Amino acid sequence: MPRIRPYRPSDRAALYDVCVKTADAGGDATGVLSDDELWGDLFAVPYAERHPDLAWVVEADDGRTIGYIVATDDTDAFYGWFRDEWWPPLAERHLRAESPSTREERMVEYGYERRPGIEPNASAYPAHLHIDLLPETQGLGLGRQLMQTLFAELTRRGVSGLHLGIDPRNTGAAAFYERLGMDRLPTAPGGHMYGVRFGG
Repeated sequence: MPRIRPYRPSDRAALYDVCVKTADAGGDATGVLSDDELWGDLFAVPYAERHPDLAWVVEADDGRTIGYIVATDDTDAFYGWFRDEWWPPLAERHLRAESPSTREERMVEYGYERRPGIEPNASAYPAHLHIDLLPETQGLGLGRQLMQTLFAELTRRGVSGLHLGIDPRNTGAAAFYERLGMDRLPTAPGGHMYGVRFGG
């Protein structure tokens, strides 16, 4: 039976792998972009680098990392760090387009746009997360365990709430978050956002 454990630096490559294999609305996005690592550069690895204490992985019986949850407890502070420290070394690899039109160009633009204040839900729901599980982990209750582990730690820290965004095509994820008691939040067209408050 797979087990949940805290993130270790040796899991970094596995975060990239699991991220790309679940990035296409829950399906495998390998080869969709010219650089498979862009998914992890945006949505997984910076969180583990900045907040290893808010990252947990699912480890298979054979030792493989087959799922994870990563988070920040302060979205605005995280995006300030992302803009100032994380993204600049990657800028040469992920060049900015003048008028982003392709999926890849829009994702690169997302990286360049990260800054404090860009997420309107961050004031009421300051934490946010990314969670990804390979198909072999699903249906075992591991996603719920990962979420409950994170929620407990955020509650312990006195964080008032958490938000997350999903691809609207990922109906399974939407149903999962609703089962956890999360509410739909306002968001820009083309996305779905959920939130939960902690501590009453």
